[in-house]
This record gives sequence, structure tokens and C-alpha cells, in this order.
Amino acid sequence: MIGEMTVRIGLIGKTNTGKTTFWNSATLQQGEISNYPFTTKTPNIGTAFSVAPCVCREMNVKDNPINSKCIDGFRYIPIELVDLPGLIVGASEGKGLGNQFLSVASQSDALIHVVDASGSIDEDGRIADPGTGDPIKDFEEIEGELVAWYVKIIENNRDKIVKALKGNNAVDAISAPLKGMRIKESDVQRALEASNLDGQSFDSWPSSDLWRFAGSLREVSKPTLILANKMDLPGATKNYKRIRDAHPDLIVVPASAEAELALRKAEQSGLIAYNPTDETFHILNEKALSQAQRDALQLIQRMVLREFMRTGVQFALNVAVFKLLRMNVVYPVSDIEKLSDKHNHILPDAFLLPTGATVKDLAEQIHTDLAKGLLYATDARTKLRLPANYVIKDRDILSIVSARRKQS
Repeated sequence: MIGEMTVRIGLIGKTNTGKTTFWNSATLQQGEISNYPFTTKTPNIGTAFSVAPCVCREMNVKDNPINSKCIDGFRYIPIELVDLPGLIVGASEGKGLGNQFLSVASQSDALIHVVDASGSIDEDGRIADPGTGDPIKDFEEIEGELVAWYVKIIENNRDKIVKALKGNNAVDAISAPLKGMRIKESDVQRALEASNLDGQSFDSWPSSDLWRFAGSLREVSKPTLILANKMDLPGATKNYKRIRDAHPDLIVVPASAEAELALRKAEQSGLIAYNPTDETFHILNEKALSQAQRDALQLIQRMVLREFMRTGVQFALNVAVFKLLRMNVVYPVSDIEKLSDKHNHILPDAFLLPTGATVKDLAEQIHTDLAKGLLYATDARTKLRLPANYVIKDRDILSIVSARRKQS
């Protein structure tokens, strides 16, 4: 039984910024796309991938993965990608589809905040002339709604928190009602410290302290990057620079989700050779291309790939997983000589574990029984025995030895 927890990335932003196009291009599913506000009325949930160099080439083996896939020496590890209904000002009070959106957004591990870098939507998310909208204002308004949602959740649980404070410390008391939002005790502790409220009595916080704490908690619990989408449209480059200057503490990824979707569809149709990790594509059947398809591919090459080297979609997902969430890839095996499981699958699984995770954490991800009887792990490269508290490194290949079950 494989029990690894799937990393969940949420796509947020105003309506018509291109969130669903991003989701479609990353999952190759068919979320509805239109120019009408709130086309996405319920969350689209699909499988995307984080991509990292596989250890197969280093170890000189031909792998046959089970829980992931390996293409040209790159391991594609599944993650959950959620396309959320678009937000508008007032979402935290239920305006638009705000309550539904925010409750799902709060269950993501990290967020990709999609903005229309071309400035072609108005403040309500309706299509407008390029350059008339302001992506910086759009971003800051939605971020304000997220913080307001955090304030609302904490306020709604104030009585429970105050009651819990009588028998627990502040971190435990505040964390308890927030666990459903994938908020950890360590997030609450960091937010208390960042907002200079560590050690101060929660029930005496004024409103300004609560908002400051909620802002800090939102930042540490849901790390976020900005996706500057529609970079192939006029005015986008100027706004991209403005966004970076306005938010130097955040990662801003230039992107064209529409270009990525077009390339993925052309690749599926056998017209081009394209991999989301590539910086180019190759036409396989020139005669099969219509003039419109040929023009579209030339435009993508000129306006997107030559300018930014990539469409930004896969790059944004990788940044979210490996930079924001600081995940490492670990390969559990049973036989450290063959690098296989008990059924002779070579490098069968690749797990994503956060920085600081231990051998015990890996055992728990594989199977709870394995963790209960954990003895040690063996490093496939060095053959050294590693204790349960050994901190896993990226690209480790480990065999778990347990009294409950002899090897993973």
C-alpha cells in the first residue's frame, strides 16, 4: 500500500486571467474556457507533474516506474493541481463564488497566483482593452481577500481558541481549528514571531494585531508565486517588470498558458515533438500543418520561446514544488543492488518529501506498518545504515528495513 501524501497546488486569481488555460495545459483535461466572468463555477481538480532529473542515468539503469514516469532521463512525479473559481473584491464576504473558492484554496499546500500581465481585464475580471487593467492592483486585491478570509476563520473560532488556551499553549490553541486548512503548528509559530505577537495573550489582541497575524500566517502557510500570464500580448513585458519591482520578495514567472496548451495539443496530434521541459519544439510533419497552424507555431516560437525560453507553465509548477515547498525527491527500493522493488521494478517510485524529512517520515509515507517496526534504512550508493532520524537529501535512494516487513 502506497500512502504518500499528494502535493496540492492551487491556481488563484481574478476571473479571465488564464487560470483554466494553465490548468488545461498542465493536466491535458478540458476545463471550460470563455470570456465570461466566473466560467469556472466549481474547482477543476486534475493531475499535473513536477519534473526533476531522474537518478536512472547516474546509476546507469533502465527504470520502469510505477507511481511516476520517466521520460528522457527526467522523472515526472504526480501532483494535484486545482483550478479555483475566480475571485473578486468582496470574496471573503461571499461575493461572487468567494466562500467556495477560499475554502478550497485554503487546503492547498502552495498557490500560483495568476495575473493578466497584459492588463486586458477590468477590476471585475471582465475582458477589456489591453493596457487598461492593472495586474498589480488585481494581485493586491485578491491577496487582501485571502488575508480577510484568514481573519474571518480565526474570528469565527475565537471562543474555541480562548477556551483551548486554558489548557494549552497559544500555538496549539490557535492551530487546532485551522488544521483543515493544512496549517501546521510550525506555521502558527512562525507567524506569531513574524508579527511580533509571540508570548502576547491572544484574547487581548486588538483588531490590528489580528490582521497582522493573519497576513503573516497567510504568507508562511501558503507560499505563493506570481504567474505573469499572457506575456505574448502587447504591454505585458512592461507590466511584468512593474510586478517584479512592486513585489521583489516574491517569485514572478513570465508565462503564456495559451502557448503551452497549443504546443501540448500539437504534440498530442503528432504534429510536433515537444516536452514541457524543453525550450523548443520540432515539427514532425510539415505537410500536415495548415497555414493557420504553421502561423501559430511561428508566433509561439517568436513571441514566447525566443523571448522567455519557455512557456512558463511547467517551470511555475517546478518552482512551486521545489522552491516554495522545498521538496526533495527520494527513491525507495527493496533491493539496493538491483535498485528494485520485490517485483523487480527498477526505481519503481519517486516520493516528494519536504526539506527536513527523515527516514521515519519516508517509512510513514510508504506504509504505516513499515514505520511502526522501523529499524533503519540502507543507502543504495554508500551501503551505509542510516538511523530513523537521518535527514533525507534530494535524490537519495533508500531501502527501509523494518521488523514489521523486512524491506520496502
